[in-house]
Amino acid sequence: CNLQPKDAAKMPESAWKLLFYTLSWSYGIYLLFFTDYPFFYDPPSVFYDWKKGMDVPTDIAIAYLLQCSFYGHSIYATAYMDTWRKDSVVMLLHHVVTLTLIAFSYAFRLCRGKLRWVSCLSRDPCGPLNPPCSLCPGRFWFRLYWFPLKVLYATCYSSLQSVPNIPFYFFFNALLLVLTLMNIYWFLYIVLFVAKVLMGQMQEVNDVREYDVEDSKKT
Repeated sequence: CNLQPKDAAKMPESAWKLLFYTLSWSYGIYLLFFTDYPFFYDPPSVFYDWKKGMDVPTDIAIAYLLQCSFYGHSIYATAYMDTWRKDSVVMLLHHVVTLTLIAFSYAFRLCRGKLRWVSCLSRDPCGPLNPPCSLCPGRFWFRLYWFPLKVLYATCYSSLQSVPNIPFYFFFNALLLVLTLMNIYWFLYIVLFVAKVLMGQMQEVNDVREYDVEDSKKT
């Protein structure tokens, strides 16, 4: 392949994310649609029969291990390994918030609700290819439709109906709302990309999150 140097430098990052997201997405689909868990079709069920110290099923524990390892690595990779972009600070915050949610939800046995969010709804299959390839409907459908409809509804409303004194209610929901704002922030980059294409301001497909050459020279 005749890749430009800047594209060749991003190849390991993109390849790694594509591999992980494919495996993670596939495992999440398996848990949600090919097991007996009713979480996707009945979001409030994630809080049925919840109690402190409840056992974590092995398949869900595996999902936790995979996601926790990935986001722990991603914090280091975003700061020191990946190409620095305009949204890298937001990306770092996203990884920290996500890792915090994973760790605390496991510690307080909110695992089933967390699984439903981490394994499927927070990621669309075009995630590792963004932004131009993330123009696929999955970006909006998963992150800005299903995420609020199923995840936020279950955590903000249904959780109190099933467990009135559920621990760290405001803490978890505040972090989930922060993630929602980040999803909106990244969706605006897609809107910017589409606007530039339609207005003829972009001659080739480029990542609008990357700094222009002129900006790099100034810095």
